[in-house]
Amino acid sequence: MLELYMSLLNRLQDLRESERGQTMAEYGVILAVITLVVVGAVTLLSGGIANALGRVTTLLNGLD
Repeated sequence: MLELYMSLLNRLQDLRESERGQTMAEYGVILAVITLVVVGAVTLLSGGIANALGRVTTLLNGLD
């Protein structure tokens, strides 16, 4: 019985010292920040990209 108790205490100690959950949470935060930056950049640049594509379309239609 004492061995089972000590084994359980050791396992709980290992779980408490484990950083796997913290690492996954950090990766989630980093992914969220990157996603926000990409969405913000696309939003800010969307007008310029649309204008550039419009000019290219106009130039290509003029070649006919």
